Amino acid sequence: MLNITLQASSRKLVGSRRRPSLTLPLILFMLVGVHTARGQNFTTIYNFEGSPDGALPFAGVIQDKTGNIYGTTSYGGAFNAGSVFKVNASGTEETLYSFTGGTDGNTPYGALTLDKFGNLYGTTYVGGSYNLGVIFKVDPTGNETVLHHFAGGDSDGCYPSGKLVGSKGAFYGTTSLCGATFQGVIFKLNKKWQLTVVHSFSGSDGANPFYGGLLKDKAGNFYGVTDYGGNLTCPGGLGCGVVYQLDQQGTLNVLYRFAGGATDGCSPLGSVVMDKSGDLFGITNGCGASNYGTVWHLSNGAESVIHHFAGAPFDGARPVAGLVRDSKGNLYGVTEDGGSTSCGGVGCGAVYRLGRDGTLKLLHSFSYSDGATPDGELFRGPSGKLFGTTYFGGSNSCGSGCGSVWSLTK
Repeated sequence: MLNITLQASSRKLVGSRRRPSLTLPLILFMLVGVHTARGQNFTTIYNFEGSPDGALPFAGVIQDKTGNIYGTTSYGGAFNAGSVFKVNASGTEETLYSFTGGTDGNTPYGALTLDKFGNLYGTTYVGGSYNLGVIFKVDPTGNETVLHHFAGGDSDGCYPSGKLVGSKGAFYGTTSLCGATFQGVIFKLNKKWQLTVVHSFSGSDGANPFYGGLLKDKAGNFYGVTDYGGNLTCPGGLGCGVVYQLDQQGTLNVLYRFAGGATDGCSPLGSVVMDKSGDLFGITNGCGASNYGTVWHLSNGAESVIHHFAGAPFDGARPVAGLVRDSKGNLYGVTEDGGSTSCGGVGCGAVYRLGRDGTLKLLHSFSYSDGATPDGELFRGPSGKLFGTTYFGGSNSCGSGCGSVWSLTK
């Protein structure tokens, strides 16, 4: 049985300002354009059971063409070092691989990437030859291969926590630390599994890219966010984070530096999304009118906040995962706190839709029995159905629940 108190504290990543104090007073905020939806078709697909099953899935899930769902759990598995799992269309779960916590990797935080042969690729936050994380491959039969052991130092990254993005047979990703100034890197893993650092963050251009992954546009440019860096005069002196572009020549361009405070967000996390005109959308985990984070829009270098999260009981709070977008321009996401159901006074988290007119609608508020604290990014299936995970909660007890996989039909 898992020690949830230990695991929950382990969830705070190195250098991160994750999980602001739950005793912070809620700043009274007029909820303009926030509605709660009724009649949504929410289904719990699978409840994790702890070791030897998985537990505490931090990342979101992906789906193949036949309806199978794949993801990772940060703990649990046969060795309590995390797992790679598969849930078929009927809801039957299979642990494809259990990390041992040694050279094969330990504690996967990022989502998986699937190739056309059914191979799964991802990262672990620690473990490997240097205990600084690995890039791994798991084939359809459950065999794992380590493709890279992060070694730290100036020429390599360490502590990867994001998703890999494929491009012309190579993978691109980020690490939260190490590199030339120990503030994280963007890396490329080529077809021969050789890794090169494409960019080392230096602080003013961003620092510590946690969670999420890169977005690639049709021209081959990549876009992402960093948790810290940018405007170093931001409260705390570490910077409020940036939005950046990595162009085809490998040059990093800072598109926006967050200012923090009550009028702007801070600590942008997750992946960004892009509309047809090239505008970017994303979230911040903190700051804003109630210090519960924001949803932002970036157009031609000009940023605007399109929603300030206000917390329970009528709104979400502190989003960690990024956004997904439908063909009509609606944005969907999850918040790890907030929602209409109390979990120690802060809410168990919620799924939301933000319309083009700026109206935010809560599609589902978690109730602990169906999950709590959704941190993983949503996956939007071909029919528009949403899939996700919760880090805690569910019907199986691990002290605070082992987490769940769920779906929602809008």
